[in-house]
Amino acid sequence: MTRVRVDSFTVSLDGYGAGPSQSIDEPLGVGGKELHQWFIPTRTFQRLHGAGEGSTGVDDDFAARGFQNVGAWILGRNMFGPVRGPWPDLSWKGWWGDNPPYHVPVFVLTHFPRPPIDMEGGTTFHFVTDGIHTALQQARDAAQGMDVRIGGGPDVIRQYLRAGLIDELHLAIAPVLLGRGERLFDGVDLRALGYECVQWVATEKAMHVVLQRARR
Repeated sequence: MTRVRVDSFTVSLDGYGAGPSQSIDEPLGVGGKELHQWFIPTRTFQRLHGAGEGSTGVDDDFAARGFQNVGAWILGRNMFGPVRGPWPDLSWKGWWGDNPPYHVPVFVLTHFPRPPIDMEGGTTFHFVTDGIHTALQQARDAAQGMDVRIGGGPDVIRQYLRAGLIDELHLAIAPVLLGRGERLFDGVDLRALGYECVQWVATEKAMHVVLQRARR
């Protein structure tokens, strides 16, 4: 059965899931890279980006789990790139170069249509202009029984949480204060939505917390 998951989404101690002022030079917003000190050294990250073997252990276990049994992804437009408004041209194809780390269909939420982009390694970006429910249905169909991973950013995760559509949420809480940016849980009552903590594990660089939504 297809589950809808958030994996390896990092928040700061003061609740921010992204820094302010995203740009080409600051793809995660100012200070955002500090959130991912637990993730970047892992074997999973290093192998995805062709940079070496990387570290093993609990952080890598959580990082690797996020790619298991995933048949499709959903991303907000900010996760795809810093371009705002109508697409000025079709030159921007994401942050990741010719071979993005997804290797499955990816559905990008946007208000502005754009043709699909076929990339190396099996990734195809599809651009969905009519909301989160349509994107999820398309992702479920593409996943063919595997899970759908919601990649973010914070606003997209909030929308799916409020709609009661996320089955499991893995957060990595980083020992970092951003001070400003985009908070993950603004206006979201997780308890009222039926989520509970089912796992928590501390490492040197993160507290890993897994939340699941009770079946109703």
